[in-house]
Amino acid sequence: MADEGVAEEKPTNVETSSNDTHKQNAVTKPRRTHLLQWMEITVTEPEKKCIASMKMQDTFVVYLIETRVTDEQMQGYGEGATSVWRRYSEFELMRNYLDVAYPAVIVPPLPEKKTSYAWQNVSMDRFDPDFIERRRMGLEIFLLRCAAHPKLCQDKIFMGFLQQEQGWRETVNASDVYSRAESRIKALNAQFRLKKCDRRFDELKNYCSEIQNNIGNILKIRARMCDKLYGIHKVHGNYARVFSEWSALEKDVAEHLNGSSHYMDVFASSIDAQLEEEEQYADQLKEYYNFADAVRALHRRYECAQYDLEKSEDTLATKGHNREMLKHSLAESPQTEEAQNKGGFSLSGVKTKLFGGDTQEQREAKLKQLDEQIVQAEAEYKRVSEETEVFIEQALRDIDRFQRQKSKDLQEIFTNYAVMQIKQCKKGIAIWTSAKDCFSKM
Repeated sequence: MADEGVAEEKPTNVETSSNDTHKQNAVTKPRRTHLLQWMEITVTEPEKKCIASMKMQDTFVVYLIETRVTDEQMQGYGEGATSVWRRYSEFELMRNYLDVAYPAVIVPPLPEKKTSYAWQNVSMDRFDPDFIERRRMGLEIFLLRCAAHPKLCQDKIFMGFLQQEQGWRETVNASDVYSRAESRIKALNAQFRLKKCDRRFDELKNYCSEIQNNIGNILKIRARMCDKLYGIHKVHGNYARVFSEWSALEKDVAEHLNGSSHYMDVFASSIDAQLEEEEQYADQLKEYYNFADAVRALHRRYECAQYDLEKSEDTLATKGHNREMLKHSLAESPQTEEAQNKGGFSLSGVKTKLFGGDTQEQREAKLKQLDEQIVQAEAEYKRVSEETEVFIEQALRDIDRFQRQKSKDLQEIFTNYAVMQIKQCKKGIAIWTSAKDCFSKM
């Protein structure tokens, strides 16, 4: 479902980043705003691998990423058909890079690393085949969402992740992008020391908490319902056993009892496929639960940008105040010297005698130095202000894009879930109708 939702979205404008790193990492190509317009991307063949070393044995799963250029005009900008193996930790590295390199973008989340569903007596092993298959689907959706984003799809390192077999990790580590990552201390300072905050971002922060709360409650209710449904269906296996044993005693109706046993057994086993299908819809909801964390991370980056702006503004205001004080001191200095010569009393005169004082030339030199610092502070404030405005503009544009995609995806998820439930109910009615016929013929 989510794959189709991503593939259908076709942005019309390419946004050019003002950051030098983004310019260097942009893929130069003909006018294409959507990577999926000219390339197919799939994640296939998850494979368990084991690497033994002197001290320990590392077991992990790798996934085969296959790409194929579908537009002849773009043959020179892709590598035709490629296939590379990536493990989950490399997907994490890729996402962390995008998260830092594009601070104004809501980077799609990765699927969960470990199993967290609780219906049935299911294995919680991260190497469980069913879980690995669902994670494979989630990783593919992650790549498709990045490929559908007008900014992320143009990143050279992202393209390398899709096609570069050797040296990709070294390319990421060699980039200077992590030097711009916000520190946790700065994020905390920004959170608690901001003087003013854009109302739109405050509303976004509250929205993240609400959507996580709502989706979390839906997932909990669904898990409880699945657990009850599983128990109800499986207990019908006891009916099947009883009817089968009963048929050995009642020769006249043995055939109909065996038929009833068969349909009870079918009803009991039908729940396995149903819950497995339900889990796929749960994974799609979990993606948007995790999307809320990605949006919250964008809000934290806004707080850091606003914090930098306010610090720059405070610095400029402080230097301006110091300059006014120094000018006032320069204006008073001739009068102070005259009062001292006449033997008059002044506080500044006492300070000068006790601690020493700056000469007129020293004060003028300090004033000149302050003027230079103020010019630099004004330039810095202008730069930070412009960067913050650009960040806010790009972030709000990406938030709007996310909201439209979210509404479309959630509508499709819940509609398909309802259709699936209707289909399962019809299947259950058909089973019980057949069982009823067997009972009627006894």
